Order: sequence, then C-alpha cells, then structure tokens
Amino acid sequence: MQTESPAPAQQPSAPPQRALLSVVIITKNAATLLGACLESASFADELLVVDSGSTDGSAELAARHGARVLQQAWLGFGRQKQFAVEAARHDWVLCLDADERVSAPLRASILAQLAAPAARACAMARCNRFMGRWLRHGEGYPDWSLRLFDRRHARWSDDAVHEKVITDAPGSRIAGDLLHDTAETLAGYLDKQNRYTSMQAEALFKAGSRAGLGHLLLSPALRFVKFYFLRLGFLDGIPGLVHILIGCSNSFHKHAKLMALQRGR
Repeated sequence: MQTESPAPAQQPSAPPQRALLSVVIITKNAATLLGACLESASFADELLVVDSGSTDGSAELAARHGARVLQQAWLGFGRQKQFAVEAARHDWVLCLDADERVSAPLRASILAQLAAPAARACAMARCNRFMGRWLRHGEGYPDWSLRLFDRRHARWSDDAVHEKVITDAPGSRIAGDLLHDTAETLAGYLDKQNRYTSMQAEALFKAGSRAGLGHLLLSPALRFVKFYFLRLGFLDGIPGLVHILIGCSNSFHKHAKLMALQRGR
C-alpha cells in the first residue's frame, strides 16, 4: 500500500523588496519642531539633516534621533536642498521641512511606491495648520508638493525662495497628507512672508521681469476670487480668510517691491 509523503514544510516568504529611501531635511534653529519630524520619518533607511549653523541644539537633537548630520553654510533654499539630496546615501529621497510630519496614510503610500515605483517623482497633499485650524480648502489644501523622487531623474531648482523640483519624467500623486504645523505666531508668519516677498521681487528683477499698475491691482483680486470662492476657502472660517488675505497681500507686496527696484535702477 502506497503512502503519501508529507508535503514539504512551507518556507516563510521573504519580505518584499523595495528601493531604499533617504529622508533629507535642511535646518536652522529648528529644535522645537525637528524631533516630531524625525520621528514621523523613522521608517526611512537613512535620515540626513543638513544644518546651517544652528545655535539651539538642532544638530545634536538630530543625532540623538539617529540622523546623519552635515554642516553647510546657507546657499538659498533651492541650492541648500539640492546639496542635501546629493549628499544622501540612496537615490530615492523624501525631502521634508523641519515643521512637517509624515502621516500614517502617507507613510503607507510612500512604502508602496518604493516597492513598485509607478513614477520617478511623486507629489503629496500638504495639509497646513494655521491659527489653530487644519485648513482643508483654499490655498491651504491640498497644496500639492512634489517631495518624493528618484534623484537620477529629478533635482531642486536653484531658486533662493519658492524653489521647486524639476523632473525629466512624468510624475504622479500619492495618497496621504504631509502635515505642516509651524506652531509659529501670526507675527512670526507675517515677518517670514515679508522676507519671502523681498526675495521674490529681487529674483524677478534679476530675471528681467517688470511690474505695472495692473499687477498691483489685479493680482491680489484674482487670487482672492480663486482661493476664497472657487477653491471654497470660506469653508475654513476666519483662519481660512486670514490665510488667503495674507496671500493676496503677498501678491501686492511682491509687485510693489519689484516696482520699487525698477524705479531705483
């Protein structure tokens, strides 16, 4: 009588392979925010912090969270971020700011993308917290930001402010929010916007752009209509209204500063 031999024991399946990931962050005196950012990105294969002379212990805090820390004098936002990307150990990079956190759904989407890349660059929705409220409309959401990419196919622009990722391949969007919570005061936020509009005006002037009366009057008005009404910013209450009005004010100030540079030439 024949007997069946027992089936061979099933071997445990190997963990799925995925591309290795470096999370890169540029810092300058960001110790109050950096810890939460690094904890949210702890799933990465490398944490890299490029610091530009912090005096508040940011570099030491990053090292305690297992990050590799490099010091680099400030180059401007675009060039500083590109320096960090080039210094990373892995080709796939996720670029974060110290006041951002990776949500659990976004982490799952990033890992899925690394396991089976559908594109070489991925944008994610950034959810902004402003005046104590997470904005879900207007300029505050979804605020698509391209942050995850294969550095062999993408790089940061050289812009000193409002830098962007330039790619040589089609990108895609992935699910999950990148949480942006600066925890700064409204006064601090306004100070930062004033600096940014000055840098924007200088960059536009150097590039040969010019502004006129139409820019001063129409740009803020059209921006308000777009984000407050068409993009439903009014649903975010007073914080949403203030956020959009500051954006409109930025449009006015940027063009006014550009006109001042033109007249001072």
